[in-house]
Amino acid sequence: MKPTILLSHRLAEPPHVVRIFGTNGVRGIINQSMTVDMALDISRSAATILGAGHVAVARDSRMGGEMFSRAIVSGLLSTGCSVIDIGLAPTPTLQFVVPRLGCVGGIMITASHNPGEFSGIKVMGSDGIEVSRDVEDSIENSYFGREFRVAPWDRIGTVESYDSALRQFMDAIKSHIDVQGAQKRRLTVVVDCANSVGSLVTPQLMRELGCKVFSMNGQLDGTFPGRDPEPLPENLTELSRAVVSIGADIGIAHDGDADRATFVDERGQVLWGDQSFALIASRVLARKPGSTLVTPVSSGRLIEDVAKQTGAQIVWTEVGSVVVSHKVKELGADLGGEENGGVFYPPHQPVRDGPMTAAQVVDILAAEGVSLSGLIQKLPKYASAKTKVPVPAEKRDRILGVLLQMTEGQNRITLDGIKLIYDEGWILMRPSGTEPLWRCFAEGKTQKTADKLSQQGVNLIREAAASS
Repeated sequence: MKPTILLSHRLAEPPHVVRIFGTNGVRGIINQSMTVDMALDISRSAATILGAGHVAVARDSRMGGEMFSRAIVSGLLSTGCSVIDIGLAPTPTLQFVVPRLGCVGGIMITASHNPGEFSGIKVMGSDGIEVSRDVEDSIENSYFGREFRVAPWDRIGTVESYDSALRQFMDAIKSHIDVQGAQKRRLTVVVDCANSVGSLVTPQLMRELGCKVFSMNGQLDGTFPGRDPEPLPENLTELSRAVVSIGADIGIAHDGDADRATFVDERGQVLWGDQSFALIASRVLARKPGSTLVTPVSSGRLIEDVAKQTGAQIVWTEVGSVVVSHKVKELGADLGGEENGGVFYPPHQPVRDGPMTAAQVVDILAAEGVSLSGLIQKLPKYASAKTKVPVPAEKRDRILGVLLQMTEGQNRITLDGIKLIYDEGWILMRPSGTEPLWRCFAEGKTQKTADKLSQQGVNLIREAAASS
């Protein structure tokens, strides 16, 4: 007999006037803009939309993780869903096991690269991919309408722990790597996991690939005492120093939930995301003529060069890993990637996966038998610049229309904001999904050109803001 499904209506709340989902899940400051009540109701809404069945739940090392986890588990159980508790784990680990456990979805408690005072929620579908924008809209409608599925007393869900996720995940990664080849090379690796859940996977994975491993910031600590969770060059100075002083072959840095990986070469230079993405793309795309590569409009010409050299087709998307993942799956693409170090390798899973990316780069180093800096030197050289332009909140959305008029007739892509393309480089101008500002990305053949184009973009945004 199917359980009776009831609906809970609490219509005293204000109508849906704002979004809770941003570019990548729901995020906010713990106990301020991200509260226990919010987590409870998001889980009830997600379960109402995802449907009855098992939902896997995991969390990173952030403060409040256990608090939010208990609220989310309670919300799921109240709808009749049962919970498989993965515990502390990287986001890609949760995404990997969701379809293999036959779950209707997954919920990850993380704010990814945000500072320590933030937490958040990512909702995955039955395929392990974060739910589409349409499903996010449905969850938001349920959330703001306070319309939740409520199970009768004898159909409340149950909770079980699953302790095999990390091992299963690492074994799956190794199945795509030449383990014996890596073990013969015996690379020295420094791994910086930002005091979060990447430390549960990547150091051990590297050891099993035959690497001599030095760990930094490996203890779980939601205050992030070692460094900010965002693996930007300015946050990786200690990793760079460690790589050089130890004489390591490579440094690997994760963000808070380990869905991305940033690399440091043996000279202590931090690779920008397009470079590591290009190394993997060169190898993967060359295996199959006519491959399809999916990437956001924020990616640069280095990726275009690699696609051209390997005869691959590029499919451009809006910025955001959710969009890339769904397009990779929809097209059956061979690879996806972002300029921030996120790589999507569909033979493993079509989502960003930091440990998988780290293993692939180590695999390439072992196979090529040269240094990481030597591999990078073979790639075309470009320089980039990124700038934030604060704008009044009420003008943020109106600026786009003005910019479209100002740049009419120019060589441009308007898929997500406006990307202006020139012989010497390009400018991408797009509004932030969460803050009252516009972002300006620029790339050129020299840093001087990139900086000049970036300033040109900033001037355009400011002029459009003044006119709107």
